[in-house]
Amino acid sequence: MSKPFISGFTIVRNAIKYDYPIVESIKSILPVVDEYIVAVGKSDDDTLGLIRSIQSPKIKIIETIWDDTLREGGQVLAVETNKAFAAISPKANWCFYLQGDEVIHEQYHDAILHACAQYLHDARVEGLLFAYEHFYGSYDYVGDSRKWYRNEIRVVRNNKNISSYRDAQGFRINGRKLQVKAIPAKVYHYGWVKDPRSQQEKQKSFHKMWHDDEWVKNNVAQADAFDYANIDSLKKFTGTHPLVMKERLARMNWHFEWDQSKKKLPLKEYVLKIIEQLTGKHLFEYKNYTPL
Repeated sequence: MSKPFISGFTIVRNAIKYDYPIVESIKSILPVVDEYIVAVGKSDDDTLGLIRSIQSPKIKIIETIWDDTLREGGQVLAVETNKAFAAISPKANWCFYLQGDEVIHEQYHDAILHACAQYLHDARVEGLLFAYEHFYGSYDYVGDSRKWYRNEIRVVRNNKNISSYRDAQGFRINGRKLQVKAIPAKVYHYGWVKDPRSQQEKQKSFHKMWHDDEWVKNNVAQADAFDYANIDSLKKFTGTHPLVMKERLARMNWHFEWDQSKKKLPLKEYVLKIIEQLTGKHLFEYKNYTPL
């Protein structure tokens, strides 16, 4: 099989202020990619210096300014993602997108490289689909209710008809869903694991990309720390974390425990979850892609 050229790309702003694991995220796929485009938005902290400190010749930084007037549907995230995507080398066959709180375990590197080579010349395949682990509260628990998306596209072809969709969770090509192949690899999503004070500050800022100030005032708790106990259902994580996360895990300075017997699922969700456990079918799931 031919060896494809793979470009990584991501966006980031205020990574230090809101404690994003962006360095770990980037490092987690540096061994897989041939270049890594990082669009660094003008920040209130030294995010630019943080990215420069990684000191990899693969990293190419573009500096951007986020349009904070775009406060509907997280549109600014897609706009910024498209800036990073546009800066990718024409040599690239595949483009590997990670958000600033997403990390890839090194155990999946071979599977990712194999899939990129396997589908390189299969024009039907426009993207590669990854499964997700959504960590919550601490590094010991993952969300297991239906509120968490199970899969998403994280590798796309270097086709400029492809663009980031809505709030940059997924992609579209000429307005339609991408045709994708699922691969045996996961994204570890750590966006809901950070010091409760940092999490609360992130929530205030984060929701401003979707809503006006009045909505944020009425719907985001005016508190010093985020209340992680307000969650419907979690389960214990029994695997291992990526090696790049080792130091971050060691720095965890808060405590979170969850009683798995006290799930708070509505009746409908509870029934659908039982059906899934018995049949393996995830009924009524929204798919941001077209499986091949």
